[in-house]
Amino acid sequence: MVEIKNVSFRYGSDDAGVKAKNSLKAVSLTVSDGEFLLLTGPSGCGKTTILRLINGLIPAFYPGELEGQILIDGQDISGRELYDTAHRVGTVFQNPRTQFYNVDTTGELAFGCENRGIPENEIYERIDDTVSRFHIESLMDRNIFHLSDGEKQKIACASVDVSGPGIILLDEPSANLDHASTLALRELILHWRKQGKTIIAAEHRIAYLWDIIDRAVILRDGAIARELAGAEKDALTPDELTALGLRSTVMEAPTDVQMPAFLAGDALIRLRDFHFSYRGETENIVDIPSLDIAAGEITAIVGANGAGKTSFLYCLCGLEKRCKGVMEYKGAVYDRKARKKLCFMVMQDTSNQLFTESVLDEVLISLPKNTENEKDRALEILRELDLDDYLERHPQSLSGGQKQRLAIACALASGREILLLDEPTSGLDHAHMMETAALLKQLRAMGTTILVVTHDSELIHACCGRLIAF
Repeated sequence: MVEIKNVSFRYGSDDAGVKAKNSLKAVSLTVSDGEFLLLTGPSGCGKTTILRLINGLIPAFYPGELEGQILIDGQDISGRELYDTAHRVGTVFQNPRTQFYNVDTTGELAFGCENRGIPENEIYERIDDTVSRFHIESLMDRNIFHLSDGEKQKIACASVDVSGPGIILLDEPSANLDHASTLALRELILHWRKQGKTIIAAEHRIAYLWDIIDRAVILRDGAIARELAGAEKDALTPDELTALGLRSTVMEAPTDVQMPAFLAGDALIRLRDFHFSYRGETENIVDIPSLDIAAGEITAIVGANGAGKTSFLYCLCGLEKRCKGVMEYKGAVYDRKARKKLCFMVMQDTSNQLFTESVLDEVLISLPKNTENEKDRALEILRELDLDDYLERHPQSLSGGQKQRLAIACALASGREILLLDEPTSGLDHAHMMETAALLKQLRAMGTTILVVTHDSELIHACCGRLIAF
């Protein structure tokens, strides 16, 4: 049993000395053994903070002001070492890269068991069982750094499964997964349920698990706004879900969305000879002899994890030196270096492209030189993306969804003609997903060409007019 008793928590001051608001306010919550609990609500509402309290990362790695008690099986974990808690609690983080300790995938699956001194034969048996159930045979004995983010997420889930903890915490586990992999994750969760595991998932994309959870807790501003269970949960209409700020509970594969790649009359961006492979590997990850993309439109790029979608974006915007393809656009030919000045890319892991000490500075450095009233323009952009309350916050202290919106703010500030986004809604709630869709449509109206790699069918319906399947 997991018990959170009257817990309030405020993260410590950031590098700028700005004191954070309360992340949790007098939260009390009990999760019974074998229960599957969903934590949902707006980005930054405290979902991840609750998970960090249960696995002990608060206050061990995230210091701050903590009041109240967190108990596992009746024992207060505040004085326990992290390695003791790890025997009981396993976590799949929102960014799977933060939990890897090995370069190869098989070693990563074995790591937790090795640390616990489990016999070698049993470790191999556990790995074989997990690999078979999660259908990840093709990912074994691979370099983790050569995997797509979705494939990394599969390895993160599998490593927790191999370790076999009784309590499993999932922080946006489907954020980087394609439709088929999300269904496989659902089956894995069902397997954990049959084993009697206690599961707590923080999620925005709730469709794949809505019918298998026992209870949903909706958080808002660090407090529990509502709890839903049983018939009350199942009776919610689409309008009621939207009113609660929740995503759709209907699953749809992005590849099933019916949209053209381009229409007659579209101005076209033409790509030729886009080929890319990692050094030392013979098989191309990107292999495109030619491709036409509608200029001035929002095009969804969809396909399975590992299909080369993200690598394609890197090639298109000129970040992959080993890709020598060319682009024909508005009567001119753009090589790799020229494309770097034409395109702006919002990465899937936005932490890799946030560099300054404050949210405001991040947008300011993205504005073109000699921008008039640059601070006013930066503030206007941040207000449009609901980030004006965080001007002095360090970008790396924001939630995953807030970082996504900040990166999009930088893209908007840059004024580039072609905007590339890699899973821009992976950490966003319904309201901010719709705001992102509205912003992309606004940018399209200004003449910007937008390519969106996404597994999010809701986003496709909300703003995309073209679709290319990889």
